[in-house]
Amino acid sequence: MDAQPVTARPVSRGRLRMAVGKEYFTARRHIAWLWARDLRARHRELGNAIVQFRHASPILRELRDVDMALQRNKATNLRLASARLDGLVLAPGEVLSFWREIGRPTRRKGYLKGMILVSGTVQSGIGGGLCQLSNLLYWMTVHTPLTVVERHRHNYDVFPDASRVVPFGGGATCFYNYGDLVLRNDTVRPFRLQIGIEGEELVGCWLSTVAPEYTYEVYEKSHIIRVEEWGGYTRHNLLFRRVYNQAGAQMGEEFVVENHAIMMYSPLLPPGSGEGATQRG
Repeated sequence: MDAQPVTARPVSRGRLRMAVGKEYFTARRHIAWLWARDLRARHRELGNAIVQFRHASPILRELRDVDMALQRNKATNLRLASARLDGLVLAPGEVLSFWREIGRPTRRKGYLKGMILVSGTVQSGIGGGLCQLSNLLYWMTVHTPLTVVERHRHNYDVFPDASRVVPFGGGATCFYNYGDLVLRNDTVRPFRLQIGIEGEELVGCWLSTVAPEYTYEVYEKSHIIRVEEWGGYTRHNLLFRRVYNQAGAQMGEEFVVENHAIMMYSPLLPPGSGEGATQRG
């Protein structure tokens, strides 16, 4: 499997078309939820909880040309949204939908204006910054035997790799409610999600009732950067994971996901310069 280049020029759509399209797809997702027969994850206790995988990402970062007030607002948004997910237990056969559990971020619920990305431009919007939460949840999940049913890749690579911990494409974008992250437990044991803010970090972990049978190493292959005919740069890779047993022996290799994104910075910039305008976990 080879990563294929994205050649399309970024498209700027009118406000009316964007608004109508958003409401149409939002309504479609609400209808799908009404007809869904999946068993949903619920808040409940889990005895003998053992950590399966843990990850943390910094909340506040000084980014060029970005008001730090939006970063602080993001912390509020993350706190509100993570409280809806914290403590959910995903029993065998159950499904967890990011947006179905969190709901629509609104002022009435206490959400503030944070950074959002619209057609490759940085804007502010209510509930902005929640991609950091979906990024973290996705990255933790691919280090477990849980199944990712729905995931949407980031269409734009926002800033260079300086200080990046998670490989390019290791996250999941989110946009209410049709840009969802949906997980399913196809194992025989329950998993409990623990997620929230600790100090200046967003911290999460998956727990279960027994020690993990396997550990996972996620890495990239076929990474390329291309100059497109329309003058911009695009970036592509494949993510795989190695599976190890508790003795450290490799048991196999699995394909995870394919990524393509339009770069919002020049790949020729020196390290540490020109950081992009939004946050990625």
